[in-house]
Amino acid sequence: MITGELKSKIDGLWEIFWTGGLTNPLDVIEQMTYLMFIRDLDDADNLHAKEAAMLGLPHKSVFADEVQIGERTIEGNQLKWSVFHDFPAAKMYSTMQEWVFPFIKNLHGDKDSAYSKYMGDAIFKIPTPLMLDKIVTAMDSIYEQMAQLKSADTRGDVYEYLLSKLATAGVNGQFRTPRHIIRMMVEMMDPKVDEIICDPACGTSGFLVSASEYLKETKKEEVFFNKQNKNHYMNHMFHGFDMDRTMLRIGAMNMMTHGVDNPYIEYRDSLSDQNSDKEKYSLILANPPFKGSLDYDTVSADLLKVCKTKKTELLFLALFVRMLKVGGRCACIVPDGVLFGSSKAHKDIRTEIVENQRLEAVISMPSGVFKPYAGVSTAILVFTKTEHGGTDNVWFYDMKADGFSLDDKRAVVSENDITDIIKRFKNREQEIDRKRTEVEYRALIYQTQTYRKCLYLLKRMLSTLHQ
Repeated sequence: MITGELKSKIDGLWEIFWTGGLTNPLDVIEQMTYLMFIRDLDDADNLHAKEAAMLGLPHKSVFADEVQIGERTIEGNQLKWSVFHDFPAAKMYSTMQEWVFPFIKNLHGDKDSAYSKYMGDAIFKIPTPLMLDKIVTAMDSIYEQMAQLKSADTRGDVYEYLLSKLATAGVNGQFRTPRHIIRMMVEMMDPKVDEIICDPACGTSGFLVSASEYLKETKKEEVFFNKQNKNHYMNHMFHGFDMDRTMLRIGAMNMMTHGVDNPYIEYRDSLSDQNSDKEKYSLILANPPFKGSLDYDTVSADLLKVCKTKKTELLFLALFVRMLKVGGRCACIVPDGVLFGSSKAHKDIRTEIVENQRLEAVISMPSGVFKPYAGVSTAILVFTKTEHGGTDNVWFYDMKADGFSLDDKRAVVSENDITDIIKRFKNREQEIDRKRTEVEYRALIYQTQTYRKCLYLLKRMLSTLHQ
């Protein structure tokens, strides 16, 4: 989370772009993303070398030997951020323009890869050596500050803050999902090494990155010591779709920086006939846009058969069901209106999930989770595709705190339900007949109060199905 000194540093970096003549916010975000990728590529290459040495695996640096760019060659070491950031401004600029940027555009050998597709039309727009020198110095300072704060996803945090400067935030649904919420959902679902994971509204690929990192942390030997599993992880496991090419570029670079060589990141309108995926994925993780409204003509007829509506949050739920294999699981964020809306479309989608599939859990989140970019009340739905029902015991949790204050400042606080949510979710069968022991008395009062509220919510949710 960006606060205090770090926010001031990012504002200062934005000012450098602004005064230098780049006034389009999306241009600023793109150029910053490219430079972050170049810097992260250096750090990631060093990290992968260390990991390979620890695991006894071969590793070849992307900066190894000489690099061919056109008919010219250069020592790969000269393309590393840690080397060229000390060059004089004029030499740094020429190195970046003539060598580094063409290098990253052609970094992935497979011309059909997501990275190659969305970097092909990337343009280096920083106009002067002095401006580049100022930007590089400012970014070094930002990264130094981020290291002190021990925040892992610098690019995502910066992007989140920059997005607050755009009028699109909260209008078209392009506000970033907090990384700790993503991580909670990933840990709850506990992805396996043979999963086929999809986010049909992937944005900057936050869910896919988190899933890849979780597998790397918890199932490293299964993934990297098995040739088949490693190939699946690198080339076939991760799928993401979006309609914003800027997002796709950021997402492709994000995945590659985190060690996934060839994710399937594609430009696609997931709700249209352009998306024909059916029963393809074993796990869907998503926070789809739910501020939008579409024309019927642009929506796949298959989805309208489930619930005829223009509301994107309902259509995406229908889409998740269609895209999942039987036995596949979904964890997604929805607005509270999905649970309690009284329209026919709301009732139809609830009927589909509750009666035709197996609803596993509902986690109610406080409205402040998405502040300062949106103040909507949301919930996490977890369900399994069965096609024959099976909803029995639905586990509810009323989240009161996520480790940050629920105002616009989102300062770190001690209250945090996330660890408890993950623990209880993974042991839901023990919650049914929970004993009221003295040791658990205080927790039990909270749990009982939560249960009463959730029971009311469940009854309300189910009653609207039959009205």
